[in-house]
Amino acid sequence: MKNRRFYIYALAFLLLMGACGCEKPKSQDDPQPQQDTTQVPETIMDNPDMKLIVSSVLVTDNWVWSGKPQITLRISNANAGAVKLGAKVVVTTDKKVDVVTLTDSVIIGAKAEKDFVITTTQNLEPGIYHAVCSVEAKEVRAFNFAIDPFEITSVNDKPQDFDTFWQSAKDQLAGVAMNASLKEIPERSSAQCKVYLVEMYSVPDGLTGEPVKIRGYYCDPQDGKKHPVILHFYGYDTQGYTGEVACPWGGKYAEFYLSHRGQYLNNRPAGTNLGVDEATENIYGDWFRYNLGERDSYYYRGAYMDVVQAIRFMATRESSDMTKLFAEGSSQGGALTYVAAALSDYPFTAIAANVAFMGDFADAKDIESLAYWEISDHYWVDGIPQEQSLKYLPYFDIKHMTPRISCPVLGSSGLADDVCPARLNLVPFNNLATPKDKKEYIIEPEMGHSYPAQWESKKNALFEKYM
Repeated sequence: MKNRRFYIYALAFLLLMGACGCEKPKSQDDPQPQQDTTQVPETIMDNPDMKLIVSSVLVTDNWVWSGKPQITLRISNANAGAVKLGAKVVVTTDKKVDVVTLTDSVIIGAKAEKDFVITTTQNLEPGIYHAVCSVEAKEVRAFNFAIDPFEITSVNDKPQDFDTFWQSAKDQLAGVAMNASLKEIPERSSAQCKVYLVEMYSVPDGLTGEPVKIRGYYCDPQDGKKHPVILHFYGYDTQGYTGEVACPWGGKYAEFYLSHRGQYLNNRPAGTNLGVDEATENIYGDWFRYNLGERDSYYYRGAYMDVVQAIRFMATRESSDMTKLFAEGSSQGGALTYVAAALSDYPFTAIAANVAFMGDFADAKDIESLAYWEISDHYWVDGIPQEQSLKYLPYFDIKHMTPRISCPVLGSSGLADDVCPARLNLVPFNNLATPKDKKEYIIEPEMGHSYPAQWESKKNALFEKYM
């Protein structure tokens, strides 16, 4: 009983101590309270001087992303107080279809600068997109970006008789007497390499008619040995340039610069181009439109066969090693480079096609561009409605040529290219049969219809690797 009374007194004492808020002394091992280090936020200005706000959009990751864009706005505030700014990014496809409008706000401290990333909540489909970025309703920058560009695809509108069509064209070419003639260009020749003007014949402008004379420059090594062969293809003949013949390797390789029908050496007053003493005339107008809406007499049927004839010409030369065959070109020349590798009688070793023309007409009609305006919506060329003008273009689409190519390939696009937009280059590249580890593609975020800065070095390295 006595012990029971003791325990009751002890319990009462402990409860009384707890009610008074008494605590046991803390040891050094006990957790210490955290100090409040939160800074008082700057006061946000009600009416900042917007002239002291400078905004820009940074080029990050070459504006190429997977799934979600990561658009970085850099905002500088020179005001004496903090500012709160609204930012907006309007995203559309390269076909001007609305995708999403992103809005957000950001606080920039006094006399401070901040990088501010805006992205989407959902992944975007593989494609090329256009973004217009603004801060406080003032446009900062408009630009194109890519999402998973090597997964971009297009409708499969390949004609069932595509292969038969081109084999028939090659058979027709085989029946044309080449009758190649060579005329030396002394001012470009050297002891190591002689340069010749070549004139020869290719298919008529249709299934019947007279063969068409085409020209080119041939660089012939003079050491009596076999040499790798390089074919060079010109861009679209709109600038009035003379036909180039650089032969940059100086006799190390056998080279040919093709001037196909109606362009360059075949489209100048007498004496304009080296070795061409007579006037040559273009009868094809604006080339791309020549017999557009036809199939067997369309301009590029003949032009593509001119490419095959150039390859066959090189095969006749004793200095040519046709087991090491290369091609390069830009724009129209990029298209002809793909055509060469796709239609050649000889397998190509490697090719380099920069900002290639003649690709993905199904999408081209919906994308504003300088190269494809003839087939864009609401345009009628020579009285031919869009449906008719598009009817036979799939036969000439390089996206249907590239599945026939399996050699190493270098390609490129500029996201700012309004002549041959990036999508129309990427689709043919993505259709290549070339293994992924043997093809490379350069995407330049701010480049228009031009060459990447590293194009020449990468192209030369590719060719040298497989020589």
